Amino acid sequence: MDFSIITPVLNQESFIEECLASVASQKGIRLEHWVIDGGSTDETLELVSRFPHVKLVSEPDRGISDGINKGFDRARGEWVMWLNADDRLKPGVLEAVLEHLSDSSADLVFGNWSFMNANGAVLRDVRAARWSRFAHVHHHCLIASTACFLRRATIVDEGFRLRSDFHYVMDGEFYARLAAEGKVFERMNLGVADFRLHDDNASRRHLGRNVSMDEAVKAEKQHVESRAIRRVHGITLFEDPYLNGLVDGLLWIIARGWKAFLKLP
Repeated sequence: MDFSIITPVLNQESFIEECLASVASQKGIRLEHWVIDGGSTDETLELVSRFPHVKLVSEPDRGISDGINKGFDRARGEWVMWLNADDRLKPGVLEAVLEHLSDSSADLVFGNWSFMNANGAVLRDVRAARWSRFAHVHHHCLIASTACFLRRATIVDEGFRLRSDFHYVMDGEFYARLAAEGKVFERMNLGVADFRLHDDNASRRHLGRNVSMDEAVKAEKQHVESRAIRRVHGITLFEDPYLNGLVDGLLWIIARGWKAFLKLP
């Protein structure tokens, strides 16, 4: 088995069909596609039933990280990825990815991606930066999870899993932890997937002016996870959280510039 693809889902009737079709259309590879449903009450499960390639698990879970971990537990492909239910693979990409992976000794290989809108129209292409733990921790997650492949033997089979208490930047924490454990990261210059931007994206909650208390709490929870990653895996100079916040701002600017350099061919 070349690939195990894991798609966690909960009430995504608007997008799940396009996601599954993008996997079903891949040629020249052997794959299994696990859809881990957390208890959808809309038309999601009926849409999933139209795709005979899917292996479905439908039961309550503790959120997206828990759902992905259930997929990790079941994965049998040499390479494992998770593809969000509102995203899609680019046509025919897995055959090209497999050709690249056959010559790779890395534990984690990631590629480029595109942003699309809610209607599926591509907005812009994104070139992935070469891996840098510093830029990853202090600017933004360098890797699009939907364009990333994990070597099962050295990551999944060794017991690495997402933290189920992370609900927004679980991928960022996961990659930082893998890097701290000495795993080898590799960028490939291939456009792998389309990442959909829409109002319900968990990772798009940002705190601005004139927001409600509910919106502010949701945004701050995301920022707390990012700060925790910086405290554990980044540069922390002070015990005072406000002083560290000032340093974080400076390091963010430096990491942003370094990330731009890392995107160069």
